[in-house]
Amino acid sequence: MTAQHIEPGGPLISRPERTPAALRVALAQVALHRLAEMERQKDEAITLAARTGSLSPITQFLETWAVAIEIARIPAAAARLRAAEYTAQTVDHGDPAWHGAMDEIRHLHSTARESLTRE
Repeated sequence: MTAQHIEPGGPLISRPERTPAALRVALAQVALHRLAEMERQKDEAITLAARTGSLSPITQFLETWAVAIEIARIPAAAARLRAAEYTAQTVDHGDPAWHGAMDEIRHLHSTARESLTRE
């Protein structure tokens, strides 16, 4: 196995295909601790899709995890998200820092979603 050259500040892994299997492999590489959460949400999406007769829950599941992995595969973005999430969870909702953290979280997700549409 050949070691992959990683550019400083660049992605840790290549962008995965938007399939459950590819997203699972990618998540295991960049955020292993979230695998159980992903599997639970996949089961919920399949159950809801079967109950409603719509593929929308599965499409949303794939989109949600593609965005999460897009952020996690870039160390600087992942660090910014962790810091913003920590702030959002630890300060009062009336605190300007909370609003700033929520803005940062929305920005990171929006930027990741936009980069996926350009692929």
